[in-house]
Amino acid sequence: MTDIDTAVATAHASGNAATDKFKTARVSCDTSPERAAAIYRDVLSALGEVIHRHEVTYDEYRVLKQWMIDVGEYGEWPLWLDVFVEHQVEDVNYSRNGLAGTKGSIEGPYYVPDAPQLPAVCTMPMREQDRRSTPLVFSGQVTDLDGNGLGGATVELWHADEDGFYSQFAPNIPEWNLRATIVCDDEGRYEITTIQPAPYQIPHDGPTGWFIESHGGHPWRPAHLHLMVKAPGRLPITTQLYFRGGDWVETDVATAVKPELVLDPVRGADGVNRVAYDFALDPTP
Repeated sequence: MTDIDTAVATAHASGNAATDKFKTARVSCDTSPERAAAIYRDVLSALGEVIHRHEVTYDEYRVLKQWMIDVGEYGEWPLWLDVFVEHQVEDVNYSRNGLAGTKGSIEGPYYVPDAPQLPAVCTMPMREQDRRSTPLVFSGQVTDLDGNGLGGATVELWHADEDGFYSQFAPNIPEWNLRATIVCDDEGRYEITTIQPAPYQIPHDGPTGWFIESHGGHPWRPAHLHLMVKAPGRLPITTQLYFRGGDWVETDVATAVKPELVLDPVRGADGVNRVAYDFALDPTP
């Protein structure tokens, strides 16, 4: 039995679950020793500049070491890095590659591959209690840069429930709740019925939360949808979509909101929110 099997969701359990997923995947890259050395030098140089500029004391240094150990023991490095660092990496890679398609955003720590496939017109897997939330019909088309529909495209969608919890990272939630890979039609179109997500606080009862509290910040993320969009011969994108006027859109703790990624749902007489959003994919180099 793991922490995630317990009855109460905590940052410790959620962080450990995210870390376990990451450790299982194991990743590598072909960074040359010369490039690695240059990056390491700049990181240490920048850290040294901060230490000298703020005249960091030994007590502050010891607190930093203690906090870093706590982050590791709580399994929160994927959480902390994805909240406070990933948006910079994503922005650099979009700009460096000269991309022109739909803007990306952070993946976050709670992605799980191999979500069940659903047809182009579908309803996300959800519990009966989720169905009491405001329904959201999310539709659109996956296209090339000229607006031509891309048959064979897939839209992988995952998001939190109304309490801010993700399946596979919190207890008592079905394995694939609010997670699916939607196979678009021959024109790249899709129509997905799900629920309107709510803003939520990132896990903050552990060292990530202590970090935020120490400088007077807040742990809130605005309501959002996670998406990974792919098509043959096209560069995949990972992104998040937000909701205009929602709480915390302007002050997202993860600094991941971009104007191009903000939705404007329309509430129908039936109480269903509807919104359309198209994804344009760059060609594979």
